[in-house]
Amino acid sequence: MRPIFDVSWRQRALAGQAGAVKRLAEAALEPLYRFCLYRLGRNHHLCEDVVQETLLGAIRHLSDYKPERARGDIFPWLTGLARNEIRRALAHEKLAVDIAEFWTKMDEQLLSLYAMLDSQPFSSDLLARAETREMVNATMAQLPHHYGQALEAKYVMGKSVRDIAAALGTSAKAAESLLSRARVAFRATFLALANNLPVEPTA
Repeated sequence: MRPIFDVSWRQRALAGQAGAVKRLAEAALEPLYRFCLYRLGRNHHLCEDVVQETLLGAIRHLSDYKPERARGDIFPWLTGLARNEIRRALAHEKLAVDIAEFWTKMDEQLLSLYAMLDSQPFSSDLLARAETREMVNATMAQLPHHYGQALEAKYVMGKSVRDIAAALGTSAKAAESLLSRARVAFRATFLALANNLPVEPTA
């Protein structure tokens, strides 16, 4: 599980403690890169620049981050900063309008979809297309942080539901419920992207 970025951490970071700043960079670098890559047309060079500017912006504006409201999860705040950097970066790219419009549309669809998961039953149809590594990566990169975190713990790290519950400080039943919603979100996001996002299968 990723470290908690709470009030104590923010105070240390605002005081300029190198360890606190390093903690943010180490925890955020990879997930931010994944989040930004497909939103930048898989332009790796541009993605590196955007991630760097996002982290620098996060450090400059860290006083705007509210740990209590975020419950120690800084990633949603970081992705908000990243979206602004992405828009600025795409302003200089040929496909800026197409890419920006696509992700604006996708964000609206996915936000609506995630809002329904806790209150309405959702179809559990199997994936309509064969899973490719690129599409799975694109899907994981766009999931809400707590869903992606739970799926990685279960299916990448091989942790049990009990271990996940302990790491989250919750019950096994609550952890299983989270995993269930995360799996539904993954399927739905995969299908939404598969219908709209052109990706090339990896070897």
